[in-house]
Amino acid sequence: MTFSRPALALLAVGLAGVAYALRPRPGQGSGTKSPYQPVRNAGREEMSIPPRHWDRVDETVDESFPASDPPGSY
Repeated sequence: MTFSRPALALLAVGLAGVAYALRPRPGQGSGTKSPYQPVRNAGREEMSIPPRHWDRVDETVDESFPASDPPGSY
């Protein structure tokens, strides 16, 4: 079976369109509907590069993010 050049070009464009439509998108599969990266859980152990110094104030501030209210321990 042989195909003409226009038929092959049309097939290539169609396959490229399908591949584009099915491409993975950022945030897809993470359970969040936000276009931004998911927010990590609070705590030093959840950080990819944890700081050397970590005290109670740091923990309280970390737990309050992204709330607009300040931590209740002040």
